[in-house]
Amino acid sequence: MSGLGLVLHPTRDVTEVVGIIARWATRHRKTLMVRAEDKHRVPASVEPVPESELAARVDALISIGGDGTMLGALRSAILDPKPVLGVHLGRLGFLVEVEPPELPEALSRLLSKDFTVESHACLACDVCGDDVVAFNDIALVRQPGSGFVTATLAVDGQQYGYYRADAVVVSTPIGSTAYSYAAGGPLISPAADAVVVTPSAPMAGISRSVVLSPEEKIRLELEANSSAVVVEMDGLVFRDAATEGAVEISYRRNAGLVVRFDPLRYQERNQLKMGLLDLPFLPEQLRELLPHELRKAQEELPPPC
Repeated sequence: MSGLGLVLHPTRDVTEVVGIIARWATRHRKTLMVRAEDKHRVPASVEPVPESELAARVDALISIGGDGTMLGALRSAILDPKPVLGVHLGRLGFLVEVEPPELPEALSRLLSKDFTVESHACLACDVCGDDVVAFNDIALVRQPGSGFVTATLAVDGQQYGYYRADAVVVSTPIGSTAYSYAAGGPLISPAADAVVVTPSAPMAGISRSVVLSPEEKIRLELEANSSAVVVEMDGLVFRDAATEGAVEISYRRNAGLVVRFDPLRYQERNQLKMGLLDLPFLPEQLRELLPHELRKAQEELPPPC
């Protein structure tokens, strides 16, 4: 392994974690790279490169942040998928696995290729002629105060019906725990291949989630009477105030690669999180329900806003 790319949380202080990685890289004579926009946040030993070149020039990516940072790292490597190691700086997430104190051992295992790779699918989307990818979800969301999203749903060219709702969310299995779940959609096993279409606060038309095969092509087209719509990709605004057009969505397997050192531990942790999603407890109460190992790792969890 010759080079590692760093993908940093956009606002959190990553100094301590980057320092651990930089010292390890110096000892093992490995090159570290970061996108040029983040060069002021890393030591001088880390090479800045154009964002478009980062994934292509390294053997693996290290995501430092939470699930959102991890999704960004996966999207950045969509043309040439590289293993992504997630280092946890956020709250309880579903993708990241490694805590900062575990980093030296994790990096050594990464170097010796003592890990497994977990493959993730994405949604390949044509948004009014622009190609984008989403590993969690893509959503058509109404602008506040501007009415409702009104869009028709077609699957493999066959019209299914229409939505009139605050939002229409199309998600992957790993995205089923995010916006789709908040809108009332089902939890889909990460081991499953499926696409979920869920309306948020439906007023008319299709009012329940639709679970589709990964082979089916989805088309959502705005109706003439729709309000202005924001198109979100993994929670990020891709297009603002769209009043016409269509989004065509296909499911793409093996689009992202996630490093796993202990798949069983990761699976047990996520099963626990999924089981706690609906419990009306405060974070400090939830900690008491965690296994000792996870409770110790989460002692520094910040209080809710």
